Amino acid sequence: MAKSAAPSSRTQVKRRPNKASYDKDLAYSIIDQALIAHIAITDETGQPYSLPVGIARDGDRLLLHGSAASRLFRRLIEGHPCSATISLLDGLVMARSSFESSIHYRSVVVLGQAYEVTGEEKMRAFDAIVKHLMPGRELEVRKSTEVEAKQTAVAALPIAEFSIKVSNLDVGDLPEDLDSPLWAGIIPIEHRFGTPINAGDLKPGIPVPEYIAKWPNGRT
Repeated sequence: MAKSAAPSSRTQVKRRPNKASYDKDLAYSIIDQALIAHIAITDETGQPYSLPVGIARDGDRLLLHGSAASRLFRRLIEGHPCSATISLLDGLVMARSSFESSIHYRSVVVLGQAYEVTGEEKMRAFDAIVKHLMPGRELEVRKSTEVEAKQTAVAALPIAEFSIKVSNLDVGDLPEDLDSPLWAGIIPIEHRFGTPINAGDLKPGIPVPEYIAKWPNGRT
């Protein structure tokens, strides 16, 4: 894997550095395929928590969307140190021993301090997040009211201090296990969208939009 220098000593991968990369384009590619990140931050007592948060990438920053009433999200937009982990699970590595069995994955960890997005920029961030999670929907849905906007917080985390790990190697069994009659190999994991389910209160005669109906066959 092509590697550039780690952005900082904190993001230097020490275990299995052969799986590491610090290529920003690769980081962007992984982030752009993900729908959520897990944000780790501590509360006022020092207790760490991890929050699953809907995301979108806006250039060189990660947009994070949450409730303005959340004390942990408030700490996030106050600029307390945090980390964001974005992971894509790609497969199961079925080895001949439990020790050598593992997973294929791509992950990005971003360290830093987030800041609050406000005003018109916040409204544009809403659209960017909806567009990333539900492309095309941002053109159709009712925009947030002023009250709704106040109830929602948007934070931006610079994608500056980060590391990437990619695990995509073949089964690596020990030589003494190779004569085992047990099957070994890779089980790919594919992420796709299912068939849309109508809301229980949907009025009769309203069809699934054509662009959404195509999602089970893949979307760009």
